[in-house]
Amino acid sequence: MPAQKRHKTKYPGVYYIEGKAIGSDKPEKIFYVMYRKDGKQVHEKAGRQYQDDMTPSRAAQLRSLRMKGMELSNKEQREAIKAEKDREANKWTIDKLFEAYIKSRPENKARGVDASRYNKYLKTAFGNKEPNEILPLDVDRVRVNLLKKLSPQTVLHILNLLTWIINYGVKKNLCDGIAFHIQKPAVNNVTTEDLTNEQLKALMVAIEADSNIQIKNLMKTALYTGMRRGELFNLKWDDVDFDRGFIHIKDPKGGVDQKIPLNHTARQVFENHPKTGSDYVFPGRNGEKRVSAQSSVNKIKKRAALPKNFRPLHGLRHAYASMLASSGKVDMYTLQKLLTHKDQRMTQRYAHLRDEALKHAADVTDALFATATNSDSEKVVNFEKGK
Repeated sequence: MPAQKRHKTKYPGVYYIEGKAIGSDKPEKIFYVMYRKDGKQVHEKAGRQYQDDMTPSRAAQLRSLRMKGMELSNKEQREAIKAEKDREANKWTIDKLFEAYIKSRPENKARGVDASRYNKYLKTAFGNKEPNEILPLDVDRVRVNLLKKLSPQTVLHILNLLTWIINYGVKKNLCDGIAFHIQKPAVNNVTTEDLTNEQLKALMVAIEADSNIQIKNLMKTALYTGMRRGELFNLKWDDVDFDRGFIHIKDPKGGVDQKIPLNHTARQVFENHPKTGSDYVFPGRNGEKRVSAQSSVNKIKKRAALPKNFRPLHGLRHAYASMLASSGKVDMYTLQKLLTHKDQRMTQRYAHLRDEALKHAADVTDALFATATNSDSEKVVNFEKGK
């Protein structure tokens, strides 16, 4: 294809070629400039007559600016745009960090909850920012707005998620962290759902009276082992080690596999529990993993006349822990291991029960010493009387 004819203008280094307007056959001048930069001759397009409203005078001004380095050349502009795109692509925004973080999580209900919270409450405010671009004021605004419509507990979960996402990026050396502490609402979430002896007896009667053997033994296992609802639903027969006397808890809430002792009472439940051909000890429909037991356990709870705020499965975990703590025979470290608490502060909610048991033991000691002392006094008096 022959080169198009260049037409000079009255401005040095500015010329044009004749072309057609984009989208029509209307003739249009396309202006170019040429100049030397860094010892090299530069020829580049300045713009089109109609589309860019380009004139010889404006082209000359553009040429002057580029010669002085006050405006980037077309090539430099393209390189700058590419560099910016590359930087954006390699930028570890909260959005990108969340994608990496969520993929690292096991596929369970908690992962779905995290994804929902992120998309609903965090993405708009923080998604396009890198952690080091987040300011305390940004977080304060989100926290204050969320507290207008959500409970402090829910807002705490949301801001915890933001912290976990950032910490994940820092731990993986993907980004820098933030230079401030994320302020979170104070929440009193230390709830201990305990049962009196009478309530526990009523519950056991209601459990035994139920015709659903799966739910019956599910609730017994919760009470005898203190296992969480999700751990019970995940439990497979291969996880119950009858020979060594342990229950293996896989993918627990804390994220690290655990094992707890298989006590005699729980062993009896498992030994007498029917095997359905499913891998799961307490299977759901078609032998798949159970996803709910709420309706069935609530019927038993109602039959036992338990308080409305008592959560049948989680409450049994609390009852298990409370009984052990109240016995005074189990220290807090051991109780933490039995409950597979990652943080000992979670176990401390039961410390007062153990203290009460120890105080009761001290009272017994007082009584024993008082009895012994009284007996010794009587012996002294009797000896002085010559008896």
